Amino acid sequence: MKNTLSITQKCNLDCSYCYIKKHNSVMSLEIAEMIIDQIFEYANNKEIVDVGFFGGEPLLNYSLIKDIVDIIENHPQYCEHIIALDVVTNGTIFSDEIAEFLRHHQITFCVSCDGPPHIQDAFRKHPNGSGSSRLVEGTIKRALQLLPNVLVNAVFHPRTFRSLIEVVEYFSSLGIRQIYLSPDFSASWSYNDSALLAKIYHDLAIMYVDYYRQDDPHYINIIDSKILLLLKGGYSDGERCKMGCKEFAFAPSGNIYPCERLIGAGDVNQHCIGHISKGLSKVKQCRSQSNILSNQKCRECSLSNYCMNWCGCSNYFSSGTYDQCGPFICASEKAAIAAATDALRQLEQELGAKYMDSLLTFISNRFCMDERNGTDICACSSVPEYAVGNRSPIVSP
Repeated sequence: MKNTLSITQKCNLDCSYCYIKKHNSVMSLEIAEMIIDQIFEYANNKEIVDVGFFGGEPLLNYSLIKDIVDIIENHPQYCEHIIALDVVTNGTIFSDEIAEFLRHHQITFCVSCDGPPHIQDAFRKHPNGSGSSRLVEGTIKRALQLLPNVLVNAVFHPRTFRSLIEVVEYFSSLGIRQIYLSPDFSASWSYNDSALLAKIYHDLAIMYVDYYRQDDPHYINIIDSKILLLLKGGYSDGERCKMGCKEFAFAPSGNIYPCERLIGAGDVNQHCIGHISKGLSKVKQCRSQSNILSNQKCRECSLSNYCMNWCGCSNYFSSGTYDQCGPFICASEKAAIAAATDALRQLEQELGAKYMDSLLTFISNRFCMDERNGTDICACSSVPEYAVGNRSPIVSP
C-alpha cells in the first residue's frame, strides 16, 4: 500500500517540468494525524505500508517530518505492519542532523537530480534563474558519506534523453549505485525521439553489462525492473497500478488523490477523490482506477504482461486518459524490454549463476523505486524466489 504525503507545496526551486503547483500551503499536524489513522485503517497485515514525504520540497518542513514519523512510530497499530518510510528531495537542503534522523528511523533518501551540471541546470533552477547543480552535488556526496544508501531519480526530456549514458556515468562517478531514470511523460515526444529510444536503452544495457563484468553492479531501473519481470513472467496483479484503491496521495489541505503526480495545486481538481475529514468518494475512486484491458491494442500485444501500460497517471500525462497508453510509453516500454532481454541473455551466457546470485542479492537487500516518475519506493521482498531453474522463458520483444 502506497501513501504519499505532500507536506508542503512550497519549493525553493523552479523546475520547468514540475507537475506540482507551488504555493505556501503546509500540512497541519492535525491533518497529518488523520491521514496516518486512515493509512493504518486501510492497511492489511500482509502488505508493506509505504509512507513517502513529498512536496514541494519536503525538507523545507523537516520539523513536520519528524513529528509525523513520531506519530507513525507511536501509533497503536505500528507493530502490526511493515512500514517503509522514504523522502524525495531536490537535494538543496541537507545536514548531518537530517542524515542522523534518516539513518536512525531507516528512512530511504532519494535525491531528484537530472545529471551533470549542464543537464541539471537546464531544468532545475532557483527562482532567480541560477542553477542548482553545485548544491545538489554537494548533498549527494555528503549523503553518501553519512547514509547507508542513497538513491537518485533523474528525469529525462526530449532535450536530454540522448545524454542518458553521460547521466549514468556522472552518478556512478559520485558513488551512486541505485539510479532511476524517469521520462517526462508530459513532454512533447516526437516520433523520431521515440524511435531513437531503442538505441539509447540498448546502450544503457551495454553499460549495465559492463558494470557487472567489472564486479561493480549498478541498479538501473530501466534495465533491472524489466529483467525482474522476465525472470518471473511479468507483472503480478499486486504490482499493477492501484491508484485510488491501494495508492493515495494527500495534499497539505487533506484533499486525497489517486497519485501524487495528480495533486496539481492541491485543490478539488478532476482527480481529487475525497478529503481526509470527509472520506473517499466511491464513484470517483472507480473513475480513477486504470483499466488498461479496455485498450484493445494493449490487450492483444504479446508484451502486455511485461509492460507498464497500467500506470494510470503516466497514461494520463501521455494520452489524457487513465486507460490509454500513449505512443511514447509504448515505444519506451518496448525498448526497455528489448534492452533488458539482451542484457539478461548476455550476462547469463557470460556469468551464469554468478550473475543471478549477484542480481538477486543486490536487488533484494535494497528498497527499489518503480517507474512512477521515480517517486515510489517499494520493497522487492519477493525477488529471491525467482531462480534460473524455475523462471519463465525470456520473451522475444
